[in-house]
Order: sequence, then structure tokens, then C-alpha cells
Amino acid sequence: MKSVWSDSCNFTKRETLTNNISTEVLVIGGGMAGLLTAYMLKKVGLKVVVIEAKEVASGVTKNTTAKITSQHDLIYYKLRKEFGEEKAQQYAAANELAIRKFKEIVDDKNIECEFEVKPAYVYSLDKTDNFTDEFETARKLGIDAELVNEVTLPFNVKCALKFNNQAQFNPLKFLKVISDELDIYENTKAVHIDVDNNLVITENNIEISAKNIVVATHYPFLNVPGYYFIRMHQERSYVLALENAMDVKGMYVDIAKDGISFRNYKDLLLLSSIDQRTGKNEEGGCYEQLRGIAKALFPNSKEKYYWSTQDCMTLDGIPYIGHYSASTPNIYVATGFNKWGMTSSMVSAMILSDMILGKENKYEEIFSPSRFDLSLSAKTLAQDTIETAKNFIAQRVDIPDEHIEHIQNGHGGIVTYKDEKVGVYKDEEGNVFMVTTKCSHLGCQLQWNADELTWDCPCHGSRFDYKGNWITGPATGNIKVD
Repeated sequence: MKSVWSDSCNFTKRETLTNNISTEVLVIGGGMAGLLTAYMLKKVGLKVVVIEAKEVASGVTKNTTAKITSQHDLIYYKLRKEFGEEKAQQYAAANELAIRKFKEIVDDKNIECEFEVKPAYVYSLDKTDNFTDEFETARKLGIDAELVNEVTLPFNVKCALKFNNQAQFNPLKFLKVISDELDIYENTKAVHIDVDNNLVITENNIEISAKNIVVATHYPFLNVPGYYFIRMHQERSYVLALENAMDVKGMYVDIAKDGISFRNYKDLLLLSSIDQRTGKNEEGGCYEQLRGIAKALFPNSKEKYYWSTQDCMTLDGIPYIGHYSASTPNIYVATGFNKWGMTSSMVSAMILSDMILGKENKYEEIFSPSRFDLSLSAKTLAQDTIETAKNFIAQRVDIPDEHIEHIQNGHGGIVTYKDEKVGVYKDEEGNVFMVTTKCSHLGCQLQWNADELTWDCPCHGSRFDYKGNWITGPATGNIKVD
């Protein structure tokens, strides 16, 4: 399983940090948001260090569909209604500027990353509700938008909202160029932040002292302060790259939960769908379902790549960008991009670099993590709280007396073994791999992901391979059985 981006670009390998250091700015996370922030700060002369738990761009960034767009489903009418026109304007202007900023960097550094200006569409197969309100709001906020009912897709739509002058690119080719200029340590995982002393501790007990710390780890690993674990959940979606499909002449997303998204890259069509909460794929079949859709729409197509991705979903649909908490003035966060990671990464870099430099940024208010308002987000918070509570309780209740022998080769599941609840995977040869079912983050019960042979946390989205090795956070440790 490899994305089309991973197969197109190789990064310079970086050393692991082995001694204590100090710097003006430490960026934790070597994905799009972290590297853009580091790039902007280094460009104005600050000493910046980036640490990455694995390798540069090896996390969510390599699995994006890489749409650079201010069109984020039907969001602007909702923003204006809930936050007022001024803040809706901030969101729109920040994301429109992000598109232009990507182009500026590409042109300035002459980056060959297949950057293309394309329209972006949100469409519906059966509804027109809210499209007119969204169109009128978008136009009022300065976005070049239009309502259409004819699109270049292999089926008819009821309605579509088109945003002009959006963009798409190859994110890894872009990052390779800007990362070559940065001071980066790979395989250097941060596991703790001493918030009183602006000190970061790595898993190898190395200390990094920094005047300013940026947490750009996709999902923040520091639980307190900030409490991001009650503000977000994570979702997974699945992607196929098809040969012999069609040129859809733009980027498309369906407003339906399980609708289909499209975009082209060179001679490939990227087809994505099947959004689900992380930890909810015990039976598998997501790729097969997507392949069925591809076969029905493009019977002569051939699958070239397949992969999945993961997104942090906030309570109100807006990223958290700014001070990590009110009590940590020199620690910053960029998270909760709600499936729009490219523009949100650039918005993060623009806002955080200004904040660190002591400059006012006119867009920061709408993205501020301190905006957290339960009155606007009570329904989503309730759903997330129920899901988290359910998976905490699952660790403490009895399950049927099922033994390892009941797990078939090539399958995984939770069983009782020697009076303990364990996760078991048997490979095709019958070799057994056991892990604890408790997530190393906050102890939620992990669930088996049959498509990817991983143990996933439905509470906060941490993931581990079938041997118990950490894949992604907010957890920082493995889940191997003692």
C-alpha cells in the first residue's frame, strides 16, 4: 500500500538527534504544516529546528489527495450564521491567501511539483438545499464562486457549487525542495513537553530547549493543558489511483457522508470515499467497496495505487491554530484540519510565524484554540464523549470466553487469554501476534482494522501495527504485551 506521492519522490535522509540542544524555535512534526512553519521562520532569520518521529513527510502528508482549496464542503453559510460575517471573512480570506502563497513559493523557488490551477466543486446527487445560501455567502465573502448543474463527471448531479482559481499539486515534490533548506532530525520522537521550562524531551531522553515550541504532530500528544483529546476525533478515508479512467477537469467532493471525491494527477484519476471513524473497521472491505465503485464508473480502468488517510475532526469544523493554551504563551499548535490539510497547513504557517515574530495576524481570531464554545458544539461533543466513554468501559466488562484458537489465519480480534483481554492477529501461516488492547494514550479499547492489519483507537485515533508498534498518535508508546 503506497500513495502515488510516495512513489514519486525521495527525501534526503536526516540524522537522529543524539545530544541536548537549544534553539529559538522548535517545530515538532515534519509534515506539511510543520515544514511550512519552519520554512517561513527560517526565511526571516530565526534559528529553527524540526524534529520528526519517523521520516520527513511520512505521516498524513504523504497520503493526502493534495487539493489546495478554500472550498471546504458547505461551510461559509454555517460560519457566518454561527460566528458572524467578520469571522467568516477571516476564514475565507485566510484560505484564499493560502492558495496564492503556495503558488508564490512554487514560482519563487521554481519547484516542479505539477502545480495546476483548477476549479473545485462541491456537489450533490439529489439535493439543492443550502447550495444557494452557500453560493451567496461565498460571493459576499469575496470568493469567485458560481452555481452549476453540469459537471465533468461520469454521472449527472442535482447541483454543484464551483470555486474558481483553486489548485492541486504533488505535495512531496513541493516539500522536498523547501525541506532541503531546513535543520531536521528524523527518528526523533517527542514524548513530553515541560511547559514550565519550554523543554521538550524525546523518547531517548534527549532534551531540547526552545524559546518557542510548535506542535504540528497532526494530533497533539500533550493532553494537559489544551485538552485536545476532548475536542477532536479522527476519521479515515480510502483512495484509489486509476489508469484509463477520465479527466474530470477539476476537483470534486460530494456533500454526502459516503460520497465520492475526484481529482486527476497526470494520467491518473484519484478516487476517494468511505469516511469512517478511526477504530470502526473491524470487518474490513473498504478497499473492495471502493473498487466496486471504480469498476461501475470506469469499467476499463486499472488500479495503479491504493492507500488510506486520516483526518482530525474538530467540534465546529474549524482548525485549532494558535497558542496551545492560555497558560502556555510560548507553545503553539496546528491541528484539526478537517480533511483540508493543504490550505490549513499554509494558514497555520502564516498565523504561527506571525505570532512567534510578534506580528498581528488578521486571520488568527477565527482559528484560535481558545474559541472553544460548548454552546455551538454541544451535539458533536456529546457524540465524541459517548464514543470515548464506551471504549473506556469496554476495557472493564467481560467478553465471551473466546480463545486464540477461534481466530482464523489472516484475521485479528479481541479474545480472553489466560484471564486477560488481549488483541490477537494470526498471519497466513498461523503465527500469533498478541498485544494489549489498551491504547497507550489514555487506555481506550483498541479495535482491529481488517483492511490494514492494524489496531486503531476509536477514541482519539492512535494506531499500531499488528505487532504492537506505534504508527501514529496522540499515543507515543507501543502496545506490546509484557
